[in-house]
Amino acid sequence: MRWWDIAPVLELEHDLFPEDAWSAGMFWSELAHSRGPHATRHYVVAEDGGGRLVGYAGLAAAGDLADVQTIAAARDQWGTGLGARLLTDLLRAATAFECAEVLLEVRVDNTRAQKLYERFGFEPIGFRRGYYQPGNVDALVMRLTDPAHVRTESSESNG
Repeated sequence: MRWWDIAPVLELEHDLFPEDAWSAGMFWSELAHSRGPHATRHYVVAEDGGGRLVGYAGLAAAGDLADVQTIAAARDQWGTGLGARLLTDLLRAATAFECAEVLLEVRVDNTRAQKLYERFGFEPIGFRRGYYQPGNVDALVMRLTDPAHVRTESSESNG
């Protein structure tokens, strides 16, 4: 993801997460940490054949722990394997950052995403009550240990 991707990312962000969408400033802040020799973030976008931005994902790394900050696919891309490809990219980045574990939070009502994460070996480890605001929706916290050994066919078999 580069600065010129922020506007189309925000459009998709507001479509998919209307109550708790990230602001432009949040994306700018994340991108500020994604370049150079001391980068601690990895952000990627996906475009369709016509150049339309259809997905994005981001990861933060600190020490041997990575955290999936965001992952999103346009509604017309659901079921195409795009989410799996984005997650695969993030796990490769976690491996490059030499992270031993990857954490993420997912809305308790987002079973589609939970199933994707489970296919990759993420396991539930707890909840964060009222994590998603202003809707006061709980987050399920999931963890993947040893992202370097995730079977890459998890993503390849799904598109």
